[in-house]
Amino acid sequence: MSIDHASLTTTRPPPLVDGFARRIDYIRVSVTDRCDFRCQYCMSEHVHFLPKADLLSLEELERLAGAFIARGVKKIRLTGGEPLVRRGVMSLFRGLSRQLETGALRELTLTTNGSQLERYAAELAACGVKRINVSLDTLDPEKFRSITRWGDLPRVLKGIDAAQAAGLRVKINCVALKEINEDDFVGLVGWAHGRGMDLTFIEAMPLGEDAVSNIAHFLSLSEVAARLAETFSLAPSHHCSGGPARYFDLAETGGRVGFITPLSHNFCETCNRVRVTCTGELYTCLGQEDRADLRAPLRASAGDDLLDAAIDKALAAKKRGHDFVAQAHGAMAPHHRPMSLTGG
Repeated sequence: MSIDHASLTTTRPPPLVDGFARRIDYIRVSVTDRCDFRCQYCMSEHVHFLPKADLLSLEELERLAGAFIARGVKKIRLTGGEPLVRRGVMSLFRGLSRQLETGALRELTLTTNGSQLERYAAELAACGVKRINVSLDTLDPEKFRSITRWGDLPRVLKGIDAAQAAGLRVKINCVALKEINEDDFVGLVGWAHGRGMDLTFIEAMPLGEDAVSNIAHFLSLSEVAARLAETFSLAPSHHCSGGPARYFDLAETGGRVGFITPLSHNFCETCNRVRVTCTGELYTCLGQEDRADLRAPLRASAGDDLLDAAIDKALAAKKRGHDFVAQAHGAMAPHHRPMSLTGG
């Protein structure tokens, strides 16, 4: 009896492509909306968190990530809120590390405020995490407390120490805030590069209950670059992290600075990413309110056909770009969705 091997071949689902022929190979997955900080550009001080029952389980998050990996996603960034405050989250890292071992996933990383790194850095490295982003907007303890409301700078710095000791490459993310931390940029660059860490500046975005405040403190990164150029020589870099940052090499330090400019110089034409919230909502654009429910199809079947269909439908409707510039000039902003919900 002969076997028809062709009939036994599992048909691989097609790669993820949106309606503008942009290939999606990067997803940011929020594992929780909770955080132990209350950064003023991210969430209100008295935020009401989602009921735990609304969140996808860690097993569901792993399955959801697996469905995206099967469609060609090569990079996953876990975010929050603060991802490391979710109980048992390391089981998700361990599960996804198996996708790294097979080569199906190229990179697993996370963005963190650093508060829990001292505890988890070594375990993250053991799970195949190679590099992480740490949000840090100033080295001034008083400013740090003001920006984060609840944050403890020495604890974050100890976490960075632990991460580097574990062999993790650390990149610092700094949100540029007019009249708040704009005098700290040169010192922050010198400190980061002195420790072998790149630094990326990010423009404040008009999201959440504090959207109006974010607009008031908006600082174009062209101004930040001009200030840095008074001290450093900035040369365009060939480096690419797979995200939206444009990088520059600094001759004086030997390090790099990146600029993420969603308002002053958007990067929509080359967008390669989507975001999934901890409740299973798929946002195809951070600056739009369009979203698709992935939790229902995820739970409706043990197979991924319904899930794939929901993802494809959402990607087909993905807009060409966001409306941050219009929002910054008074148009309707998505005030009710804080940055912490979609993980930036």
